Amino acid sequence: MIPLALTMGDPAGIGPEITAGAWRALRETGPAFIAIIDPACLPVDVPTTENPADFAHALPVKPIKLATSALPGRPDTRNAAAVTQSIERAVAMTQSGEARGVVTNPIAKSVLQDAGFPHPGHTEYLAALTGCAGREIMMLASPMLRVVPVTVHLALRAALDSLSTQAIVAAALTTAAALTQDFGIASPRLAVAGLNPHAGEDGHMGQEEITLIRPAIDMLKAENIGVTGPWPPDAMFTARARTTYDAAICHYHDQALIPLKTLDMDGGVNVTLGLPIVRTSPDHGTAFDIAGRGLADPASLIAAIRLADSIATQRAGKF
Repeated sequence: MIPLALTMGDPAGIGPEITAGAWRALRETGPAFIAIIDPACLPVDVPTTENPADFAHALPVKPIKLATSALPGRPDTRNAAAVTQSIERAVAMTQSGEARGVVTNPIAKSVLQDAGFPHPGHTEYLAALTGCAGREIMMLASPMLRVVPVTVHLALRAALDSLSTQAIVAAALTTAAALTQDFGIASPRLAVAGLNPHAGEDGHMGQEEITLIRPAIDMLKAENIGVTGPWPPDAMFTARARTTYDAAICHYHDQALIPLKTLDMDGGVNVTLGLPIVRTSPDHGTAFDIAGRGLADPASLIAAIRLADSIATQRAGKF
């Protein structure tokens, strides 16, 4: 089986630890992956190999050399180039067929940006690398809930200013297509959140539901998309409500990610929709505060690897 490509992430974070933990958990059953990392970052008890076929016995590695030794919890801009090169190599391997998809370890956006990185985050960088800039959509997925924020890495005021009917429609159409292509859901059901308390209370608590959101829902219905809303944001994530839809379309980062991470932090996976390649990631950050202390839980990374394998298999038509 062709492996997945796992990026290094910030080497001063928990990426090396959870990479080792994921390999230990999956080495006998798979899915197999190859880590694009400086081997010096890995725990000393993890054997490495250059041969992906040896996954059961050693962690396959394509080495990336850091500019300076990584110290847990102390990110260094001198290693930013190696972090981005790891992402670039993973994408290139997937595009060439050497890998089945990309799984990314967490990066520290501020560290990369201090070194000149021009992108808001992973999602936008992957879109640029694959020639899909402007079409990328972020989904957070777990067995309990799937959420899609229409706006992502923006300050809240900027996110609300940039929200538009067209952006809501584009995010929902991409989500519906991905639910069918990547998750095998023949007739996806989308729930669109309101923006204001009580979904605006018929305009008494805000006009966005009337001027932006309902027109988007009407446009989606005209495209034969199964869609409901606008839902009051404080009521749409209850256990009963979640049974009525396959994904929730939300309007800003925290409106989507707070319920997902509250319900299933360990099982949550970041999936980039709208790309020609498969990309997943754990739903947490670099956790510099616990890096190198043996406390990092690889559960979300394991979930990301398994979901990338599932999507790659779904796209290949192998059930």
